Amino acid sequence: MTAPHDAPDWLLHDELAPDVDNDPLAPLYEGSARGELVLPFCASCVLPLDLEQPVCDGCGSLECVWRAVEPVGTVHSSTVMHRAEPGLVRADRPYPIVDVELASGHRLIMTTLESTQFPLPIDAPVRVAFRNLGGIAVPAAQLTAPVETEAFS
Repeated sequence: MTAPHDAPDWLLHDELAPDVDNDPLAPLYEGSARGELVLPFCASCVLPLDLEQPVCDGCGSLECVWRAVEPVGTVHSSTVMHRAEPGLVRADRPYPIVDVELASGHRLIMTTLESTQFPLPIDAPVRVAFRNLGGIAVPAAQLTAPVETEAFS
């Protein structure tokens, strides 16, 4: 798996890094620090859960377990954000937001590992890598195959 970059995050200011000690997503961040994508599953029926989903849709269980998953998937949807938030967003141009459907059955919304102003193509294969946000590793999509950018220009 791809370990987090050491350079400052290309998109957000470090002050927006999560407080891992007090965050319900601490297992995600702890795994990310090791270069692993760790996500929640129902402890009873093993159904993939959304990141902060308290009750399993399949069996109604309130118990969840976090485990490492293969960090690969495909782009389910993609858009480009044109709104900049001074003092929060470092990017000075539009940037993509991507909904990735992972091989594990999870769906994660994230941005890209590297700065780009183009949306990622639907169904494009991606690998989840990690950006460095104030010393915290956060998941980011990285294309695994080249994209023809002329279709987006």
